[in-house]
Amino acid sequence: MIHTSNSFRHSSFRGLIGVAQADITPPVGIYSRNWGASKHDCAKGVHRLLTLTAVTFQVKSGDNPLVLIGADVSGWRSILTEKSFRQHLLQSLNIGSSQLLFCLSHSHSAPALAEPDPTWEGGALLREHLQRVEQAAVETAQQALRTATSATLEWNSGRCGLATNRDSRDPTTGRAVSGFNPENEADDALVVGRITSEAGRTLATIANYACHPTTLAWESTLISPDFVGAMRETIGSNTGGGATLFLQGASGELAPRYQYVGDVAVADAHGRQLAFATLAVLADMEPAGNDLTYAGLVESGAPLAVWKRTPFAAPTDLQAVNSSIDLPLKDWPSADALEEERAACTDRALEERLRRKRDIRRVLGNGKTFAMPFWVWRIGDSFVVGCMMEAYSWIQQYLRSRFSKFTIVYINLANGSIGYLPPSELYDTDAYPVWQTPFERGSLEALARAYEATIETLL
Repeated sequence: MIHTSNSFRHSSFRGLIGVAQADITPPVGIYSRNWGASKHDCAKGVHRLLTLTAVTFQVKSGDNPLVLIGADVSGWRSILTEKSFRQHLLQSLNIGSSQLLFCLSHSHSAPALAEPDPTWEGGALLREHLQRVEQAAVETAQQALRTATSATLEWNSGRCGLATNRDSRDPTTGRAVSGFNPENEADDALVVGRITSEAGRTLATIANYACHPTTLAWESTLISPDFVGAMRETIGSNTGGGATLFLQGASGELAPRYQYVGDVAVADAHGRQLAFATLAVLADMEPAGNDLTYAGLVESGAPLAVWKRTPFAAPTDLQAVNSSIDLPLKDWPSADALEEERAACTDRALEERLRRKRDIRRVLGNGKTFAMPFWVWRIGDSFVVGCMMEAYSWIQQYLRSRFSKFTIVYINLANGSIGYLPPSELYDTDAYPVWQTPFERGSLEALARAYEATIETLL
């Protein structure tokens, strides 16, 4: 929120904004195993449709756009596959690498984007799904650009209690586990964007919230966007049918209190909880294009300060930066050694862990550092930042405190997915995100400093 002693307004941008959506639901029977504990490999039905949403931003017609895409995808199995996918999008849309953010909702009941492994049941359908999502991303972004109209994007912030801390200990063994920890506080920040046309119609609602979509787990055999599906439905039915874009925040340690179930009604309830919180934030906003301005003093039983709604000119700044930072890597075994260990493993859950670790090692190489790409956009007086990691919420809290006069939209799993970024102090524990991540202690804080420096240059 932007405010002075005599005015108040939401962070905003005015320009040409386009919005479009597509259905990317894969066929039943596709390989969709995201849980080591799963007894099944293939999806046996559909809970709710998977969706891809594109929003484009331009100052005026003919300008190079910023293209923001959100998709109901769990993750990428390979950085190389993601790079090829993104390069095709950039070429098809004729934009530079800094101008595209392809973001994953991270539903653990949606298939990953991957080239098939010949040993996977239902794996043959993965290539078809990858191609379908790629085509939908191009066509939906092109449709958004064709139908772009003069509109205003405004941001407001609120809270939602869906996310809880999940770094906990088994009470019997003391082992570090991933599940509800009622003793640790959770970042409950909810950042909501509203896109309004000149005619006053809500074109889209953006919900940036940090919470793992892990309501549905190994017991569910259904394709599902998890809580994101019911969230979209509920918001859409209360905003005149405009699109809803969910952007996953820095949720490394955040997940619903009640999760790991097979009951889709629980996921839908979680989605409505987030939707109602989003609608409350929308109801708290001033009419599009209006600020509150101090209009003077009225003497009554008390001296009354009168504020009035006044039209204002929203900023039109659009800037995009794609940079990178060298992050130190752990001393892991080679990919060949990990594959030998995986091939000899007879435990289904452990074998899945080794497969994922092998895949990470293959794409990172055998060096001591990895050049981690990251993106920073300035849209009016807000900043959209993101990279491929599953960062802990500390990073979004840090940036929001550092740049408190601006809206910070933080996105995990943007333009790729590879692993966690936990805070330095967690490396003294045996928590899953610590032994899963290929990156050494201090990487989260280094990325935060890189974001900070880039935002400062854009200011």
